Amino acid sequence: MNKNNRIKAIIHSASTAAAGAGAGLAQIPGSDSVVIVPIQIAMINGIALEHGTRIDKSAVMSIIGTQTATMVGRKVSQLLIGWIPVAGNALNAATAAGVTEAVGW
Repeated sequence: MNKNNRIKAIIHSASTAAAGAGAGLAQIPGSDSVVIVPIQIAMINGIALEHGTRIDKSAVMSIIGTQTATMVGRKVSQLLIGWIPVAGNALNAATAAGVTEAVGW
């Protein structure tokens, strides 16, 4: 498997994990961030290692911090519909996966 395919696999795996966390924790606003942020940090570190570089924790946290506006959008959608069983779980899973994909790319 070449480097690009490994990076795609890292991003898609992290997005799938984030979607699972988002779906499972949809009815508890904000609780999924405790799980999703470490998934995204691991993804960023994995991508960096594939490029032959290391990123320290403060740099990763800075990168995660840049997605604050997106996270605010996620929270608004979660507050509006996230508490509704099934629909909220699906919406939260989709937004968690989408945000993680965006961070990865």
